[in-house]
Amino acid sequence: MSSNTSQSDSSARNRIVDYELFEVPPRWLLLRVETADGTVGWGEPVVEGRAHTVRAAVEELLENYLLGENPEDIEDHWQTMYRGGFYRGGPVLMSAIAGIDQALWDIKGKQLGAPVHQLLGGAARNRIRVYQWIGGDRPSEVAEQAEQKVDAGFSALKMNATAEIERVDNPAAVEAAANRLREVREAVGDEVDIGVDFHGRVTKPMAKRLAKALEPHEPMFIEEPVLPEHNEALPDIAAHTTIPIATGERMFSRWDYKEIFADGAVDVIQPDLSHAGGITEVKKIASMAEAYDVALAPHCPLGPVALASCVQVDACSPNALIQEQSLNIHYNETTDVLDYLADPSVFEYDDGYVQIPDDPGLGIEINEAYVREQSEKTVNWHNPVWRHEDGSVAEW
Repeated sequence: MSSNTSQSDSSARNRIVDYELFEVPPRWLLLRVETADGTVGWGEPVVEGRAHTVRAAVEELLENYLLGENPEDIEDHWQTMYRGGFYRGGPVLMSAIAGIDQALWDIKGKQLGAPVHQLLGGAARNRIRVYQWIGGDRPSEVAEQAEQKVDAGFSALKMNATAEIERVDNPAAVEAAANRLREVREAVGDEVDIGVDFHGRVTKPMAKRLAKALEPHEPMFIEEPVLPEHNEALPDIAAHTTIPIATGERMFSRWDYKEIFADGAVDVIQPDLSHAGGITEVKKIASMAEAYDVALAPHCPLGPVALASCVQVDACSPNALIQEQSLNIHYNETTDVLDYLADPSVFEYDDGYVQIPDDPGLGIEINEAYVREQSEKTVNWHNPVWRHEDGSVAEW
């Protein structure tokens, strides 16, 4: 048999033959992709609160481009899904691409018997530090929660800065935010890092005032100090503070990041592996960031596949700083990140770190029976719509 014939037969055997989508609690969408040889890859393509919309985009991409195709050529598949449409980018399309991309990398790793980070150049570390959320959307009782998390072994925390806030708010609102951070700092000491998330709720003038008020308590970073639509304001905000600035959870491709790298105002980028084009794209964004001396801290208030994908990129990215994870986050009221894993110990946290998995693919085994059981439940998560006292819509 000629080598060409052998390669052709192999290609015919290794093709994508089936996929399934599962919407599961608390607010996640999981993708199962299967090849002709029975290999199964998992992805997590979701925009929180827009699961049905992303589901339609995933189905469209798979039906139009990937069913029947060989899963091996991931870069070509990514380019086809992205550039095959005249209209590109945005949260829905990039999240759909992200989940498919994760599943393709999971398949490739399993078929080659290697973890994804080894296929991306190998590990630059053997573990990655993680941070734990405290407080909720409207943060309260954060000092007590902070102590509990530090006692549980975490050395880094994150909290929201404020609830809804006016475009130009009063001194009491600023003082309340500063007092919350001060209380947490006093509770945990100076050896614990505390990220403060502005969540895009804050306008440029208030961001500058809040940064000044928070600075004495030395947060690890202030996150999304303004909406990504106003990234041009970041250099001005950076000029008013020494606190590192983080942003990026609502930026979806390397093209979205070009300007913030060029203007030099951002110190930590936070692309989401389920929103920003998946493993293929975020690895490129991480490399761009490294060239600008910018750290990587992937956004991940999501499920197990998203977290596993993040950790694989963290493993092989020298500028990875810290990893968000959703254990006990305030959104996970009914089901948590470890519940969907056959072996939850893969994400055991030791001294505030998680080990880099060395099993093939994404390094996790999804409990498929549990996924199917949970997908029978009604899931209808949407973020709240907040309003100011005058009835106008506030940023959530």
